[in-house]
Amino acid sequence: MNIQLTPIAYVKNTRKEVKDDDWSSIISEIELADNIIAESLEGITEFSHLQVIFYMDKVLDEKAIAQYRHPRNDTTLPKLGTYAQRNKNRPNKLGLTTVELLERKPRSLIVKNLDAIDGTPVLDIKPVMLEFAPKGIIRQPAWTKVIMKNYWT
Repeated sequence: MNIQLTPIAYVKNTRKEVKDDDWSSIISEIELADNIIAESLEGITEFSHLQVIFYMDKVLDEKAIAQYRHPRNDTTLPKLGTYAQRNKNRPNKLGLTTVELLERKPRSLIVKNLDAIDGTPVLDIKPVMLEFAPKGIIRQPAWTKVIMKNYWT
């Protein structure tokens, strides 16, 4: 099966290169593609947060594979499969992040906490609704706190 997707928007920000930390200092603009009508954003300001699905187009094809490795290649952390991590080197190069919506402009959104670099194609935007949030306690291993320590600072 071959799946073809067309970007609905593109990220504009000051982060030009992939870097694992300090994403909360980056304010991004998500600007709609020319073929997407501005009215597709109507009602979005009623939501405080959005989920942004994007295509990590700068990941090299030879690195976009299912892997078994240490998170961030840190050998003090356990070796894990691709789907037990959130790294960029994934077979389909998809990213998913929950962002804070700061402002809507006629054809764009200003957001905080989007970990995508300048020019990244956006495939979809969905509002965050409590009804879709996980039910119960979220469980995660201790090593995640190690790699995320400076991610949003």
